[in-house]
Amino acid sequence: MGDVMRSDFAAARELLECAQNRLCGMDETSQRVSEVLDSLIEEIAIAEFRKAPLTVVPFPRARPKHAR
Repeated sequence: MGDVMRSDFAAARELLECAQNRLCGMDETSQRVSEVLDSLIEEIAIAEFRKAPLTVVPFPRARPKHAR
């Protein structure tokens, strides 16, 4: 098996949002497709922010002040 290709969730979400913005009509088809796109955008956003584990960087403690 070769390299595993990873999905670019951010780019996919951006394209779907662009498509959704083009569906500005008030007709039934435009509204229905916009709702479906909304669901897809939500699923992709969940995958986008779930794919990379968070790294917690410890904040260094303040050094004690020396009496002068």
